[in-house]
Amino acid sequence: MADALLFNPRTYDPAHFDPETRRLLRATVDWFEERGKRKLIEDYRSRTWLDDFLAFSAKEGLFATFLTPATAAGNHADKRWDTARIAALNEIFGFYGLDYWYAWQVTILGLGPVWQSDNADARARAAELLDQGEVFAFGLSEKTHGADIYSTDMVLTPDPDGGFHATGSKYYIGNGNAAGLVSVFGRRADIEGPEGYVFFAADSRHPAYNLVKNVVDSSKYVSEFRLERYPVRPEDVLHTGRAAFDAALNTVNVGKFNLCTASIGICEHAIYEAVTHAHNRILYGRRVTDFPHVRRELTDAYARLAGMKLFSDRAVDYFRSAGPDDRRYLLFNPMTKMKVTTEGEKVIDLMWDVIAAKGFEKDTYFEQAAREIRGLPKLEGTVHVNLALILKFMGNYLLNPAEYAPVPTRLDAADDGFLFGQGPARGLGAVRFHDWRAAYDAHAGVPNVARFREQADALCAFVTTAAPDESQSSDLDLLLAVGQLFALVVHGQLILEQAALTGLDTDILDELFGILVRDFSAHAVELHGKDSATEAQQEWALGAVRRPVTDSERSARVWARVEALSGAYEMKP
Repeated sequence: MADALLFNPRTYDPAHFDPETRRLLRATVDWFEERGKRKLIEDYRSRTWLDDFLAFSAKEGLFATFLTPATAAGNHADKRWDTARIAALNEIFGFYGLDYWYAWQVTILGLGPVWQSDNADARARAAELLDQGEVFAFGLSEKTHGADIYSTDMVLTPDPDGGFHATGSKYYIGNGNAAGLVSVFGRRADIEGPEGYVFFAADSRHPAYNLVKNVVDSSKYVSEFRLERYPVRPEDVLHTGRAAFDAALNTVNVGKFNLCTASIGICEHAIYEAVTHAHNRILYGRRVTDFPHVRRELTDAYARLAGMKLFSDRAVDYFRSAGPDDRRYLLFNPMTKMKVTTEGEKVIDLMWDVIAAKGFEKDTYFEQAAREIRGLPKLEGTVHVNLALILKFMGNYLLNPAEYAPVPTRLDAADDGFLFGQGPARGLGAVRFHDWRAAYDAHAGVPNVARFREQADALCAFVTTAAPDESQSSDLDLLLAVGQLFALVVHGQLILEQAALTGLDTDILDELFGILVRDFSAHAVELHGKDSATEAQQEWALGAVRRPVTDSERSARVWARVEALSGAYEMKP
C-alpha cells in the first residue's frame, strides 16, 4: 500500500489541482516513467544536454503554463504563477534527477527580473519565448565576486542613441548555453553607487555573447560567458538604479524556495531504493532491517523526510498569502532553503549508512542522489548566509508577536502576483509574526512536542537573559550556533501547523519531535563549546539539554510504515 506522505509515481493523482495542472503533472511523471531507469542513469552519467526533456516541455507547454504570470498570460486561462503547483513540479523533477530541475530552476531565476519589470516589450518577449519552449538564465554571479552584487564588473557604457554597450563576464550561470533570454545584472560606467545598477535582457545567440565553458562536469550547463560590447537597447533594459538591486534580491527570494521541494523529491526516490534493498538483504541469517540500529536510522530518515514535507507544504501557504502587510514569508523562505535542504543531507546520510556499498553502484538512483543532495544547501546563498539572515527575525518572532488572521491551506488556482511586487528588499527586522506558541499549545499532549516546547521556552529566556552582547555581535561562529537553535523552533512551528491541517498520524509527529529534541540538545552543546561563549551562556546551554520521551510501541508503529516502503515503488528498467 502506498504511503500517503510520500510521492509515488504508481499512485500519483494530484486531484487537489485544476484539470490542466493535473494533466501536466501526470504527463511529466509518465514521460520519465516511460523512458525508464536505464535511460535516466545513462543520460546523467554521459552528461547529455536535456534536448529531449526540453522538447517534451515545449510540446506540452509545461514551462509556459507554470511560469507565465496571469498579467502576461493574455487569454490563456491556465497560465499563472502558482507556488503550490510549482512546488509539486519541483518535487517531481527532484525525484527523477536534479539536472532536469536545474534547467527549470534557473529559468525561474531568469524570469524573475523580467516579471518584476515595467518593460512591456521585454515581458511580451519573455512570454513568447516561453511559448516557444525556450529556457532562461540569471546573469548575476561573477567569478571574482560571486553573488556580491555591490561589486559587479559587468559595465554598461552609454551610447548616443540612448542605449548602452555592455562588457564583462558572468560565472555560474545555469542555462547560459541555450537561454533565449538572460537577465544580466551590471552597472553603468558613468554613475557611481546604487543609482548606477542596471538589469538588462541579453540573448545567448547574439554574436557579442561569448560562451566560454561549462564550469561543472554535468548535464547542468553552469556557464561562464562574456559580453564584448554587447548592444543593450532601451527596450532591453529591465530595471535601473535601486530597483535593479531590489529585483536581484527579490528574484532570489522567489527562486530559493524551490530548493526545498527538489531536495524532498531526491530523498523520496532514494528512500524507496534504500528500504527495498535493506529489507531484502540477509546478513548473518537475519534481514538487515531486523538490526535495531538499522531500524532506528531508517525510521529517523523517514521522520525527518516527513518533517521536510510538512514544513515546505505549510511555507507555500505563507508565500501565497503574502502582501505588503504580511511578510512572514521572508523568514520561512530562507528556512526552506537552509533547514529543509540540510535535513535532506541528513536523510541521505542515514540511509547511506544502512545500504553502504550499494549506494555507490552505477545502476542505482541513490548514487546520483548522494551526490546531488550536497548541492542544494549551497545554492542561492550558503547555509551560513541564510542562517545569518534568519537571525534578523529572531527577536520579533520569539518575543513580540502580532495578530494575524489564520492562513488557510492555499491550493487554489490563483496567481501569486505579489512575488513580483515585493518592493524594497529591506526592513527585515521590522517584520512581525503571529504567536508561535499557539501551534505548540495545540499539540501539548504529544510527549515530545511538550518536551521540545521546554527547549523553545528556554531559548526565549536565553534571548532575554544571556543574548550575545555587543562584543559578540561580530562573532559569526557563535551567532550561527544560536541561529541553529532558533531555526529548530521555526521548523517545529510550521510542522505542527501542517500536522493540524492534514490530520497527521500522532506517532509520526511524536517520533519527529523526539529527533528535534535531540537536535536542539546537540546545538546547545555546540554553543556551550564556542570560544567566546560567556559563563552565563555556557550554563544556559547545558540547562537546555533534554532527553526525548521514548516509547518502543510508538517507534514500532512508525517502523511498520517504513518497512512497508519495501517494494512500494521501483522505476521500470
